[in-house]
Parts: sequence; structure tokens; C-alpha cells
Amino acid sequence: MNNHNNNNNNDINSSTPPPPPPPAQDLGLHFLEMARLGLPRGLCDMDEDEECPTELNTINSSGGFLLVTTDKLSVKYTNVNLHGHDVGVVQANKPAPIKRLVYYFEIHVKDAGAKGQIAIGFTTESFKMRRQPGWEPNSCGYHGDDGLLYRGLGKKEPFGPTYTSGDTVGAGINYTSQEFFFTKNGIVVGAVEKDMKGPLFPTIAVHSQNEEVLVNFGQKPFAFDLKVFEAQERMKQQTTIEKLSLPSNVSYRIVRSYLQHYGYEDTLSAFDMACKSTVPPIYIAQENGFDEQDIMYDLSQRKTLRQLIRKGEIDVALGKLSEWYPQIVQDEKSATCFLLHCQKFIELVRVGALEEAVKYGRNQLAKFYGLPGFQDLVQDSVALLAYERPQESPVGYLLEDSQREIVADTVNSMVLSTNPNVKDLQGCLHPHLERLLKQLTACCLVRRSLNGDQGEAFQLHRVLNSSKKDKC
Repeated sequence: MNNHNNNNNNDINSSTPPPPPPPAQDLGLHFLEMARLGLPRGLCDMDEDEECPTELNTINSSGGFLLVTTDKLSVKYTNVNLHGHDVGVVQANKPAPIKRLVYYFEIHVKDAGAKGQIAIGFTTESFKMRRQPGWEPNSCGYHGDDGLLYRGLGKKEPFGPTYTSGDTVGAGINYTSQEFFFTKNGIVVGAVEKDMKGPLFPTIAVHSQNEEVLVNFGQKPFAFDLKVFEAQERMKQQTTIEKLSLPSNVSYRIVRSYLQHYGYEDTLSAFDMACKSTVPPIYIAQENGFDEQDIMYDLSQRKTLRQLIRKGEIDVALGKLSEWYPQIVQDEKSATCFLLHCQKFIELVRVGALEEAVKYGRNQLAKFYGLPGFQDLVQDSVALLAYERPQESPVGYLLEDSQREIVADTVNSMVLSTNPNVKDLQGCLHPHLERLLKQLTACCLVRRSLNGDQGEAFQLHRVLNSSKKDKC
């Protein structure tokens, strides 16, 4: 390594306590955290796991009028219907999850019994369990004998066809449109406003002798193509977004700054050529100490370094860094050096050079083992050696292209930070496009919180993964 001194440390006496890492080092730590979590470029999106209904709740049901099978997925009316309070009602064991685009479940009518008074819908936890869903407040139900939709005491309306033995009927919640919807044999019957608050339980009811239904909470394929429905709903949202007008020169500058930031020089040239005759000039004021000249800084060098890291040529990339930017690799125990050495180890495992990988790990990775923030990634990297097929192992994420991108992004940001004109190092981390997407994420989360946390979370990394594929 070169013995270049960091300018920030020139006036530090050797007898004083070690100073905190300079700001540029914090950039490396940002990417180290992404590497540790196996995250793609962009915000750290959190997948939201919720408990989902899996079976019928045999404790909270009108048990005297129905029989639930031992698998808790089938129910049969065993009594004789005498009046309106003899309904056999049963809820799911969990409420419908809310942090998603759509929730949906189905029933299959095995036997419509004497009168076919079967119902499917949603109810609150306090619902009276001897009444049909839709007959009481805070409930909604689609009934098989008359095809009516019932929504609270005395509220009923024409809705869809009746259903009987052999039919499969579904009920769902569209959290984007805030509607209940119902299906019959894989076709949407209709939708109605979701005017109920609080946790809602999938609910079914049987109300005449020998009525029997089987319930599907997703343990097997639905008759209704839910994936297609969800795709159509997302397309509706996308169409709404695309109707919003944005001046072409503004979008041009946003895209251009993204390509500049990440060193995609060839794509940038092609993009400029394609837009040359169609996009009028626009001036955008300098922001956060970062203007166009700053993100054009050493574009060719950054392009070369990214290409080398993408190809797994880490030794060559380290050599170029030592030659062009010795201050970046001066501290051998920095997060940037660690990520580069870690990637070199991973590349050796990738090509099957295991003995060389073991030797390299002892020489280069061992020194990071006891340092805070490095240990778990060292362990994951070394663990690759334990698997005959490391790509399929729990630590296989290290062999994905996204891991190379994290290292390339680290080096790219560190090179940008060497520009003497840069005033705010945070501008080295993200281009304008990603900052706009961060703001969009925040707005979507606020909007969802105002809607009782209902609906699908905005996943920034999905957007970025779909837009960042650069083949230059």
C-alpha cells in the first residue's frame, strides 16, 4: 500500500486518542451495512411478514349447529334450520393480513344441502356467531341462495348469481381501492366499498341441513387467478402515474445524472445522442454542493473500475485504485478495503480455487475478524467453503451479481469523494433519481399509515433493480 497521508489527519499528534473516522470513511461503512444484510442498491426495504389465516377457528363458532373436520378446513351443517339464529358460522383463526395489495380466500360448495343458504364474507371479532355475515353491523356477506350482498342490519342489494353444489366462491379485500370483491368459479362477480374498520376475519356460514363447504386459505391453488388480478391492479396504478405530465428536459436530466453518478459512460453517450434533437436545454441549480461537473468527475476511471469489479477482476481493480486514488486504499482496515478483499475471496470460491481462497482468507480476511461490523460478513464469506454447492447455500447471496454491484458502488462513491470540489459527501452516495425514490417511499409509507397501515408497501429496491440493469 502507498504511504500517502490523509489530509484530514495531518495536524493530529500521535499522542492524542485516535480520531473518529473521517466522513469519506463513513461512505464505505454505508455500503458495508448493505453487504452485511445482502441488500441491493437503494433503500433498505423491509419485507413485512404478517400472520395469515390458515384454518377455521373452532373455539369461536356456533358449534351447536355445525361440524368442523379435524383438519379445520371443512364445515357441515348438522342441525335442522328452525329460525334465523340457527346459523352455523365460523371465522378463520386469524384476521385477514392488511400490509399487502390484496387478501383473498375461497370456499368450494361440496353440498348445497336443503336450501343452499351458504354465505362467504368478512366479519369483525365481536360478530354474533349465530347470524349470517351481513345480517349484523360490521359484517359483509355474499349469499348463495339469493345472490344478494348483505352489509349490516337491514342492508341488502342485488349483487351476483346464486351458487350451489360444485361451485367455488371467493372473497377478497382490495386494499388499494378499499373494496371487498367476490368471485364465482374464477370470475369476479363484483366489488363493493369496504366500509368496515378494524381487523376483519374471513367468515363462512351454513344454514340448512347437510350444507357442506371446503375452505381454501391458500394451501392449494385458487380457482381465481390472484396473480393476474394483482398485476392488473398494479397496472391501474402505473397507468395513473403515467398520466402525470413531466417536462421531457427534467426527466432527461434526472436519468442523465443517474448514469453519470454510477459511471455508465457508454450508456450515457448513447442516451445523449438519442436525446440530442428532442430535449431542450434546462438549467438545474447546484444542490447540496453537487453539480453536473462533480458527477462527471473522473467518469472514465469510474467506468473502468466498475467494469473490472463486475467481471470479478478484483486484483486489477485494487491495482488501479492504488495507482489512481492511493488515499482510498491507504487504510488497509477500512470498510472499502475489506469489501474489496472480501469480494476477491468470493471470486476465488466462485471459480473453485478453494486452496487459494483459504490462503487468501488467512492473509487478508483474518485481520478483520475481531473488528466491529466486519465479523459476520467474514463468517458468511468463509462459510462458502463448507458447501459443495455454495450458490444454493444460506450464504449463496454473496455469489450473486448484486454483491459485486455493492462493491462497485462503494468504490464509485469513494472516487467521487476524492473530488476536491465536493462539499457534501452524502451526495456521493445517491444520485438524484434514488433520492427522489427515497422521498416517494417516505410519502407512500405516510399515506399508508393514514389508511390504517393497509395496503402494499412500496418496495424501492424492486424499482431500482428494474431500472439499473446497465450492460455497458
